[in-house]
This record gives sequence, structure tokens and C-alpha cells, in this order.
Amino acid sequence: MIFDTHAHYDDERFDEDREKLLDSMESRGIGTVVNVSASFKSCFQTLSLAGRFPHVYAAIGIHPNEVGELDEEKFQTVREYAMKPKVVAIGEIGLDYYWMEPKAEIQKEWFKRQLDLARELKLPVVIHSRDAAKDTLDILKEKNAGEIGGIIHCFSYSMDMAREFMNLGFYLGIGGVVTFKNSKKLKEVVQKMPLERMVIETDCPYLAPEPVRGTRNSSLNLPYIVNEIAELKGISSPDVINITERNAKDVYGLNTNVKF
Repeated sequence: MIFDTHAHYDDERFDEDREKLLDSMESRGIGTVVNVSASFKSCFQTLSLAGRFPHVYAAIGIHPNEVGELDEEKFQTVREYAMKPKVVAIGEIGLDYYWMEPKAEIQKEWFKRQLDLARELKLPVVIHSRDAAKDTLDILKEKNAGEIGGIIHCFSYSMDMAREFMNLGFYLGIGGVVTFKNSKKLKEVVQKMPLERMVIETDCPYLAPEPVRGTRNSSLNLPYIVNEIAELKGISSPDVINITERNAKDVYGLNTNVKF
């Protein structure tokens, strides 16, 4: 079944139908969802979702544009949250220079602190990197993050940068953008990269794929992404589903011998 490695069902845009939507996943071919926190508040909401739905797991972390709200007391709470059952990663963490808020040095400090937390708790990381490829790569190398492992979420850089991240042992998260007509660079990456280093994501409610671009996204739109990847790589959609599901279970430690 399809594995959505990155969703935000705690978002208010799901307030009206969240329960119904998540309950419908298995019947629509979606086997597992990792809900990824971004703000301090969303960490608790993410844990709540993972506790209520058997097929939902949690990633706990603070998005680079939200780290300005962190202090030592809140970070200790994040650490405690990350030790709860069904938490499978630290994320989403990283750097975002598109908005540059807060300033880069603050983003870098908390990125490194959260990488240290992932190492301490032996959890992989979910990396957000926008307009910050070199600094992201440099920090991952500085922190020997290849030993931690994880996913470069919503990958948007060149094939050369894709190789750099994959050489560190990271998986690349591919979502709705790959279906956009103007996403030539990402389509090239998908064509050239090994499927064994790819995972699939929605980033819902954001980044809905064609032909529903501009609407609220959900995991139910994943078949559009799967079919685009299959066409680009010249393989079957079931192969894409099976291999990326295996990859996702590997990176998140959800193999059959792991119990939560």
C-alpha cells in the first residue's frame, strides 16, 4: 500500500473532516501516514493523531521558520514528546532562506540542536531545506548526519545536489511538485535517481498534484504522484508503491520486527 511519509493532518484545514478522511485511508490504498509537526503546538497535536489512528505515526520537531519560539524549557518539552510511543523521526527540521525568518544563525543553531536530539534518541530526521542547499549539506556533514539518516523532504534541488544527499545515505521525498508541468529539474532527478533512495509524500494540505493543483491536498491524491513517477521511470505503478513503501518502512524503522 502507499506510504505517505510527510503529512500535516493537524492543520486547521482538516478540522471539518479529519476523522472521516483518516478513517478512509486503508480502503483507498493508503497504508501508513507519518504526520510531521512544524510548530511547538503541532508537536502535541501530532502525538494526539498518532495515538488515535493505528496507521498514523509521528515526527516531532520544529520547522526552521518556527524556531524563533523555542527556548530551553520548550526544547526540553520537545525532547520529552519525541520519546513518546509511535514517534518515528525528528522533524521537520532544517533551514529555510526563502523567508529568512528568523535569521540564518538562529535557524542553524536550532537545526544543529535538533540533529543532536535525533542522535541522542536514535531517530532519523526529516529535513526541510529551501534555498539553503549548501548550508544544509554542510551542517549535515559537520554533524555526521549520515549516521542518523532520514529524508530530504520535498526535494527541490539539482541532480548534483541529489547525489550529495544520497551519498550521505539520505532518502529524497518526492511529492506533488513532480506532476507540475514546469518542474523539469525535479522530473530529471526522478528519472536519474535510484528508486531505492526515494520515498513518497504529500506535504498535505499543501502542494496538491496535477490535476487537482491549487486545492487542499491529502493522501488520497498520492496515486497521481505514483503514476507520474512510474511514467518517468518507465516502470509499473505497483513497483513504485512497493519499493517506496519498503524504503519508508526502512527509514522510519517500521519493519515487521518493530513493535510500538
